[in-house]
Amino acid sequence: MGLYMKGPMSSLSRRSFLQNASAGALAAPFFVRNLISAPPSSTLRLASFGAGGMAYWTLRGIATHPKVKLACVAEVDSDKLKQVKAEYGGATIYQDWRQMLDKERKNLDIVCVGTPDHMHAPMAMASMRRGLHVYAQKPLTHDIFETRRLTEFARKKRLVTQMGIQIHSTAEYQTAVALVQQGAIGKIKEVHSWSEKKWGDPDPVPDRSDPIPSTLNWDLWLGVCAPRPYLKGYYHPGNWRKRIDFGTATFGDMGCHIFDPVFAALQLTAPISVRSEGPVPSKQNWAINAIIHYIFPATPYTADKTIEVVWYDGDERPPKQIQELVGPEKIPGQGSILIGTKGVLLVPHVARPSLYPANEFKDFPMPKVTAAHHYHQFVDAVLGTSKASAPFDYSGPLTEGVLLGTIATRFPHETLKWNAAKLKFDNSKEATGYVRRKYRSGWKVKGL
Repeated sequence: MGLYMKGPMSSLSRRSFLQNASAGALAAPFFVRNLISAPPSSTLRLASFGAGGMAYWTLRGIATHPKVKLACVAEVDSDKLKQVKAEYGGATIYQDWRQMLDKERKNLDIVCVGTPDHMHAPMAMASMRRGLHVYAQKPLTHDIFETRRLTEFARKKRLVTQMGIQIHSTAEYQTAVALVQQGAIGKIKEVHSWSEKKWGDPDPVPDRSDPIPSTLNWDLWLGVCAPRPYLKGYYHPGNWRKRIDFGTATFGDMGCHIFDPVFAALQLTAPISVRSEGPVPSKQNWAINAIIHYIFPATPYTADKTIEVVWYDGDERPPKQIQELVGPEKIPGQGSILIGTKGVLLVPHVARPSLYPANEFKDFPMPKVTAAHHYHQFVDAVLGTSKASAPFDYSGPLTEGVLLGTIATRFPHETLKWNAAKLKFDNSKEATGYVRRKYRSGWKVKGL
């Protein structure tokens, strides 16, 4: 029945949460009810899941819009509330995000999710089932199944959504997309993308247990994941991306950003296959120095029947002969090289893209683009004056492609044939088992 419940909430609160969740799936979106009956100057009321780190920058980016008011925040660690309390003193503070949705459901229009990856899907789905529009940080979810369900639900309910790949709206990335689609380097033959980050850990989990800080509700932080001892500095606040249960390695942190202009420029769909040539993760931690080969179907912007996109992270980089295509200078720590039939495009993360050979493109007219405020664009889309450029219909398939890389690392040197329509690998039942994971008892989410 309904959404999951666990923890310190009362039985009455639990019942009302479940009833409201079910009703939310059938009711008209709140923004329709609120905005149609309200004057044009109406302010959208924002709820934030998370208050520190990227959650703070996300809520702040949205709340700087003149027609947004931060109404409430749910944060499991009271130590992370200092900035929010200082800048948004009128916002109601909750520790349990489920209580926030239960009590504030009639006072909200939009939400933003800036928590660790493992809680993106539960929070986003619970919000959408109440008709709330969602801005969710990247990666959209921790697992591919979750991504697909959020994408389908948002489309069905016609909710406004946006994923937090804010560089998608910058002039730099828009220029890269325009260059490819205008044919500056011809049809694209192959792509190489990389990130120098190292969100992995070859060492085993320490065999100890540390005292839980008085400011932190550890059970709420674990959320859908299995209970385990608290380890100071190991999970919260900074290293959860390295841990398989909570993060999605360097792929999830940077893949959604760096693959974004590649997906957008080439209009890529679901990959046909994925293959890892890098190290294997442990049971608890992701590996580093990944090399992932993706094969995608052709698009109007590609040269052949399929196109290969290769991902590298940590110390790994594209082969020397690929790097030399962009000249003698050292390639940036993060970015992509797109090889076309007429030239080469370097897309740094984040800087102005460059065309090569340099002497052949020295007078090439760069396309004129207009940068957008990614956070405000979401708000304007809810208000009906703009459209979101990274809705779940776009960012969902992008995230699915990225997360296929995490699965591939578990099966090194094995070409996994992906069946996107059926959410399965046609040649590996074992790999398909990682498409969806079970939430811990008491935390099941309706729709996921």
